[in-house]
Amino acid sequence: MAGNNVYEESPEEDTQRDKYLIFSLGRQFYGIEIEYVTEIIGLQPIAGIPDLPEYIKGIINLRGKIIPVMDVRLRFRMEPQPYNDRTCVIVIDILDEILGLIVESVSEVLPIPPEEIVPAPDSPGSGRFVTRIGKTAHGVKLLLDCAKLLRDAEPERPGNAIQPNE
Repeated sequence: MAGNNVYEESPEEDTQRDKYLIFSLGRQFYGIEIEYVTEIIGLQPIAGIPDLPEYIKGIINLRGKIIPVMDVRLRFRMEPQPYNDRTCVIVIDILDEILGLIVESVSEVLPIPPEEIVPAPDSPGSGRFVTRIGKTAHGVKLLLDCAKLLRDAEPERPGNAIQPNE
């Protein structure tokens, strides 16, 4: 009987394994594990909060839930770009915290098998958030560590780690 339970649960577990939500910033494509994605929404009105890092744009009210939003482009220390009709918010749930990631556009959910993923080279700047690189038929996708996006404080301003939902 126990063997049957394991067999029955495996297909359910496999539905999100090795799948990544692919989004773009400029000409580069990034991926986050689909298991962390709650939903993708259009850009909402953002209420700014003083004295937060520049990349935390503020909070949104999503169906009664207050969610901090981060501009991923600014988090990576890229030049700011104006938001447009393709700009969206990827709502993620990581480490029991909910966060909205503002990205330029979302393109697809892409399966990337483990044998097509290699460790990212060490590099300064946004390299600390990119932990792996996925090789696909249409180029490489930089795979992000969502926990580091949420928790890593800016090196110049220690103590400014995000504290959403508090």
